[in-house]
Amino acid sequence: MHSSAVFLIEFGCLILGLGLLGRFAGRFRFSPIPLYLLAGLAFGEGGLLPLGASEDFVAVGAEIGVILLLLMLGLEYTATDLVSHLRTHYPAGLLDAVLNALPGAVLALLLGWGPVAAVVLAGVTWVSSSGVIAKILGDLGRLGNRETPAILSILVLEDLSMAVYLPIVTALLAGVGLAAGGVTLAIAVGVLTLVLVLAVRFGRLVSRFVSSDDPEKLLLVVLGVTLVVAGVAQQLQVSAAVGAFLVGIALSGEVAEGATSLLAPLRDLFAAVFFVFFGLHTDPASIPPVLLPALALAAVTTATKIATGYWAARRAGIGPRGRWRAGGTLVARGEFSIVIAGLAVTSGIEPSLGPLATAYVLILVLLGPLTARWTEPLATRLTARSRRRRTPVSPSAHEALGDQDTVGRT
Repeated sequence: MHSSAVFLIEFGCLILGLGLLGRFAGRFRFSPIPLYLLAGLAFGEGGLLPLGASEDFVAVGAEIGVILLLLMLGLEYTATDLVSHLRTHYPAGLLDAVLNALPGAVLALLLGWGPVAAVVLAGVTWVSSSGVIAKILGDLGRLGNRETPAILSILVLEDLSMAVYLPIVTALLAGVGLAAGGVTLAIAVGVLTLVLVLAVRFGRLVSRFVSSDDPEKLLLVVLGVTLVVAGVAQQLQVSAAVGAFLVGIALSGEVAEGATSLLAPLRDLFAAVFFVFFGLHTDPASIPPVLLPALALAAVTTATKIATGYWAARRAGIGPRGRWRAGGTLVARGEFSIVIAGLAVTSGIEPSLGPLATAYVLILVLLGPLTARWTEPLATRLTARSRRRRTPVSPSAHEALGDQDTVGRT
């Protein structure tokens, strides 16, 4: 009875603390993810007040948090949208993967962590945070901008790529052989293709089967199906997160909208628990030794993300200012980076990988809103200044240049 009371008090304080941190972040209009990570560092081993009785429950809650994050991500997309984005914007997706995954892989190899850690760190640096970026776009009033579809296309392709990448990482971390890894990858690609085909052709039937006018029944059915599919996927070494993502894709229309509104509070609760859990497994004392590599990696991948967004927006016919805005908006990393690093931390392949990923995400989740707001005005000012240095112009030409910049704003 005593341990039960301690658990309730401990877990209640944790949830209350997360709620207060979320309110604090909302008041200052930035993502609460870094605060949740810091809370995990404070309550983990080596922190100010280590958890005891509730740590096992937090571990289960963290796993549910990953599943709900990916389910909600899948609910945002229809299979038709995914296929369309894949056909139209795959060159931008390929450039994004090369420019942003390569720095992580190279750093892991330079640090002597080995090829498996290189694949993991490549994923950490590759994927932007859909949740943080969606909030940034809303806060800055840019959801209707012309460059926003280019930003969303890159995010969609990254999310879709994770359905293939995560099974590969899971197989590598499990230490399976080449043949078993090939089978796992084949299963993942086959299941992804099958779900997309079924969702395009029979999505209405699937949604009708799940649909219910009673919110309680809809919530129970969707959540139950998701957990079952996630468990089966994990049993097949495909990754529970991928299974949840595919369930979200298969649902569409009113069912997806209803499930989104019902599951959003649960997602926010368990996602916060997940970020805390990741912090719990990171010793704060292990972060200072990897802070310089994390800063260097953040600087490099900030530049590569800006270049990715700029090129994608330029390819879509967006003007110069819109290109810079697109690049600056893509900088933030968040939930996917922590999910990927969490797999590595659980497997124990490299003790320093978790602290490096924590520091890296903390830096970029704080830097992301700043680059989204200031990349375009700074780039415009620097470009105008370099033009003035190269060629002296008359006052009338200065006025014409100002008019041209205004026209270029899209």
